Amino acid sequence: MNATLAVILALAVGTYAFRLVGPLLHGRVTVPPRVQELASAGAIVLLVALLTTGALTESGGFAGWARPAGVLAGGVLAWRRAPFAVVVLGAAATTALLRLAGVA
Repeated sequence: MNATLAVILALAVGTYAFRLVGPLLHGRVTVPPRVQELASAGAIVLLVALLTTGALTESGGFAGWARPAGVLAGGVLAWRRAPFAVVVLGAAATTALLRLAGVA
């Protein structure tokens, strides 16, 4: 077995273990409210960081203005509680129209 396959299997087993621990420990372990707040805040920070890097960078450089504008349009639609399909199509349409207009 090569090293790549071993790493993939180890990650698969670890992922399955994490998914299994939740239902097995539900009700047996109590997490303090402060830890729950920190975990929620940490998840939000990670999602914002992922969104930011995905929206602003491409191949180590700035992605241009069309992509961040599309992400912003999608974010506004999501904030206004539009259906998911509308959010995705609105973001894609905004980006496409800006690129069609010559905005990189």
